[in-house]
Parts: sequence; structure tokens; C-alpha cells
Amino acid sequence: MPPAPPALALHHSSLVMLALLLLFAVLHSGGASLRAWGAARIGERAWRLLFAAVSIPAAVVVIGYFLAHRYDGLRLWNLQDQPWIIPLVWGGTALSFLFLYPATYNLLEIPALQKPQVRLYATGIIRVSRHPQAVGQILWCATHLLWIGSSFMVAACIGLIGHHLFAVWNGDRRLRNRFGAAFEELRASTSLIPFAAVLDGRQTLVASEFLRPAQLGIAIAVAVFWWAHRFIGLGAIAFSRSALAHWLG
Repeated sequence: MPPAPPALALHHSSLVMLALLLLFAVLHSGGASLRAWGAARIGERAWRLLFAAVSIPAAVVVIGYFLAHRYDGLRLWNLQDQPWIIPLVWGGTALSFLFLYPATYNLLEIPALQKPQVRLYATGIIRVSRHPQAVGQILWCATHLLWIGSSFMVAACIGLIGHHLFAVWNGDRRLRNRFGAAFEELRASTSLIPFAAVLDGRQTLVASEFLRPAQLGIAIAVAVFWWAHRFIGLGAIAFSRSALAHWLG
């Protein structure tokens, strides 16, 4: 049988990417929605470890498939030879990480070394946007879509942004159910759109709230990702040769 034409290859890998993102969204957002139910039965620490044991492998599969297929399909544009593209993409990506990982977490709670807790955050990056991770994901997608320019990347961005917009609604719903009037007060004084609450006077930025040790960790992470990008091709090759990648196509 002759090989499938490029249009079918595009169709297949884009659909697989969207299916993987949907599966990850169900596992990740579903696990977050079940947190109160699960923690009441097995405890906060055990639920966090179970949540991580499900979410992290799923994320690895999604990232691996993305890396192996990011240039699939039609090349809609190619701006990689433009002198302004690299500083724009890296500047936007670095900024996206400040939103994606907004230093509001207690790092010891992530691996459950301390008992995980649900809190209302109202300072720092939350003054800029109540859902900084959604803003960060949109920024990341915009910069990487500009750099890669493939139809597969368009599909991946639709899935990623769609998941984060759902997470905005789901996160507000869960916090409203848990904190009631306290969350409504926070919602009224913040905004989803970056700086909207600052511009209309509901918020005032406090520079000292952004000077946290975790911000140094974010800066180091950006530097590490910059260095590690040279190995993306090797990682994509390794994934494409794996049994899982063969099964996914």
C-alpha cells in the first residue's frame, strides 16, 4: 500500500494531538475537581501524590508527541530567518513563564513534603490577572506558533488554550464553592484580562510582592530551557522511535 499523502498525515497527527490534550485535560482538571472528595478519603498528601502520578506521565506523553510532530502538516509561514524573531519569541516565552509559574505556590507542598492546602491568593501576579497560568499559556502559544508556523501547531494551540479557558471557569467554580463570599470579594477586585483591574482602579501593584525567592527559580528555569532547546531534536527522535510513539503514529 502506498504511503499516506501529506494531507492525511496532517489530519492524523493533529487529531492525535487534540485527543492527547483532551485526555490530559480530563485527568488534570478532573483530578483538581475531585480534590475535596479524594482528600476527604485518603488525605491531602496521598491525593497530591496520586494526582502527580497520573498528571506527570500524561504530560510527558503530550510533550513528547508535540516535540516529535511540531512541524507536521502545512507550513503556514516561516519567519525564522527574520532578525527580530528570536528576541521576540524568547522575550515573550520568558514573560509567559512568569505567568505560568507565578511563584504563589509553596514548593514543599507540590511533592507533599508539607500538607497541601487550597488558598486564596490576592497579591503579586494575581493583581495583574486572577488566572496567570491561562495568560502564560496564551503567551507561550502565541510565541511558539509565530516561530513554528505549522498547521499542527495551530491545532496544538487550540487544544492548549481551550483547556486553560476551561480551567479558568472550573477554577473559579471550585474556589467559589470552597470560599464563598471571600472568593466573590477577590473576583470583584481582580480581572482575568492582564492589568484590567489595575487600569480601572480596583488594584494597585506592589513591587515588593514580586521580589520572591521563587522568581529566581523561574529565571533559572528559563535559562535552563534556553540551553536545553538545542537537544529538542534529539528528544523528538527518541520519542519517535519509542513503542508508544509507534502506537500513536
